[in-house]
Amino acid sequence: MANIVRTPCDEGVVRSRAADAPCERTSGPWVLAATIVGSAMAFIDGTVTNVALPSIQTTLGATAVDAQWIVESYALFLAALILVGGSLGDQYGRRRIFTLGVAIFALASVGCGIAMNPEQLIVARAIQGVGGAMLVPGSLSIISASFDGDQRGKAIGTWSGFSGITAAIGPVLGGYLVENVTWRAAFLINVPLAAVVIFIAFKHVPESRDPDARRLDIPGAVLGTLGLGGVVYGLIESQSNGFGDLPVIASLILGVASLVAFVFVELRSPEPMMPLSLFRSRNFSGANLLTLLLYAGLGGSLYFFPFVLIQVHGYSATAAGSAFLPFVIITFFMSRWAGGLVTRYGARIPLVLGPIITAAGFLLFAVPGTEGSYWTTFFPAVAAMGLGMSLVIAPLTTTALNSVEGRHSGLASGVNNAVSRTAGLLAVPLLGVFVFAAFSASLDRQVADLDLSQNAIQQLEASKVDLGAAEVPQGIGGKTAETIDRAIAESFVSGFRVAMFVAAGLALISSLTAAIMIEGKGKPARTEKSRETGGEAAPA
Repeated sequence: MANIVRTPCDEGVVRSRAADAPCERTSGPWVLAATIVGSAMAFIDGTVTNVALPSIQTTLGATAVDAQWIVESYALFLAALILVGGSLGDQYGRRRIFTLGVAIFALASVGCGIAMNPEQLIVARAIQGVGGAMLVPGSLSIISASFDGDQRGKAIGTWSGFSGITAAIGPVLGGYLVENVTWRAAFLINVPLAAVVIFIAFKHVPESRDPDARRLDIPGAVLGTLGLGGVVYGLIESQSNGFGDLPVIASLILGVASLVAFVFVELRSPEPMMPLSLFRSRNFSGANLLTLLLYAGLGGSLYFFPFVLIQVHGYSATAAGSAFLPFVIITFFMSRWAGGLVTRYGARIPLVLGPIITAAGFLLFAVPGTEGSYWTTFFPAVAAMGLGMSLVIAPLTTTALNSVEGRHSGLASGVNNAVSRTAGLLAVPLLGVFVFAAFSASLDRQVADLDLSQNAIQQLEASKVDLGAAEVPQGIGGKTAETIDRAIAESFVSGFRVAMFVAAGLALISSLTAAIMIEGKGKPARTEKSRETGGEAAPA
């Protein structure tokens, strides 16, 4: 569910490049089919995984920390390597790298489907992330290379429409498979899809390269992965071991040091994978800071949403997968209208109002307790978030594209896309720290007056790492067991509320960022070129 929110600048990546290998008109539908199904594999897999996590916890005996790693191992390599994946396609052939990514993704999906313990599933998900980092940018660059003129607009519209359909059916399909087949089927469904994509790609998709492709930035990729991995490991493991744990401290220090080194390497690299000169543009810096804050709130909070629905409110997996459909429908139908607001009013107004409405949605999520109808509990929150994000996605893409020199628009789109994925990666463990702390404090408070044995207290303490899946200690029954079970549910709701408050705060700060940094209509959008030359830039 954390991946259901559409990442910004996907269309910007397509529009920013010239068609250097236009396909035959008869091959166009096949090219679209391969790229749509390929990118849908990665998208559906993300949404399916979140719906499947409560069942995976039960089946594999995974803790809540393990569940976070199942999501984060994939997100880590996708976020850290997605810019490298795009460069690989430009250098060695977009079709070749795309199909290789699809193959790796499919093989890793088999590993996910046959995993017998959390550790095996985490490793398989990490390999999936590597495949995803190759196929996701590959699908976009193939569309860029294969269509020009009017055909490009039609291709983007078709791809965008099917992306909306994918967003709608992904969580529902995942929930149905988890509920009626097994969570393993949610991963294994990728195998036949991958076979179809690879067949179509080799038969109908023309190969293309960029003769002026940037060289691979291996030091940047290594440092970026180490930095993000170190921070994520430290935040996740601190939830069960505490921040005073030596490996946690060492991991956080390594992560921060690697990220600092990453900045220095990118500043000095002749061809960095993330050109920091782009951030000389005030609009570009503002757009990316807004993206980091807002998508962090979205990714981190929505990760916990299916757990609340299934473990606290008793939703089936299918119902939990369907709970976010109003968001998808609202953003699908309203995003194009919101894009027109940029022409009339500029990007700043929708980018200020959108996060404020999204923050209201987060706060509405904090209202429900452990009971109530969906329509009176979570629907208002989902609808408010859908409305808020509808005002953000298109203006954010426009701002990121228009804030830099035209020849850098592809890089700018890729960077903003990577920032949104990094935001979700970092937010899950960050909000997890707050959820664990609030859950633990609430549970201690609610069972303090119960006459529990020392053994029962120890069992309950050890079970905290499972959050909403924590169990009543063995040997306890009757009203005491019911009290503890209710305390676990209410404590998890308390933790979820804290996550929503933090997410709302991040959204409000992102709105303030837009108000301060994004330039309004009619003001000059100063690009990195204009700052260097002192010349005038095109209007926003």
